Amino acid sequence: MYVSPEKSQLSFRFKREERLKKRGEIREVFKKGRCVTCLGAKLFLLKNDLSHNRIGFTFSRKFGNAVKRNHAKRLGREAYRHIGYSLKPGYDMVLLVYPGKDTFASRQEQMNLLCSKAGLCGNKQ
Repeated sequence: MYVSPEKSQLSFRFKREERLKKRGEIREVFKKGRCVTCLGAKLFLLKNDLSHNRIGFTFSRKFGNAVKRNHAKRLGREAYRHIGYSLKPGYDMVLLVYPGKDTFASRQEQMNLLCSKAGLCGNKQ
């Protein structure tokens, strides 16, 4: 659900500044960040000096063709969009997804579990 900024300060959009896209930034999160895991996914996170979180999505080498990877990326973005506002700000995150159950419900469950394991839940703004 999208709430326009004029009506509320809380927006559920996945904004451009929340995307982690550059190869170097993603590699830095992999190298220097810490990792939490669950069945089918890993979340790498690294503290940044920003007032918001950034997230990138990547897949194991054996993760289907481009159509399946793009679908999985859309599911990940949507799952993040639903919980992103409630996370503690100031982290770069990379979600590494493995082949398996690829539904919105399973991706949302993975995101919730990984974020709670990482201690990101409970933003008090």
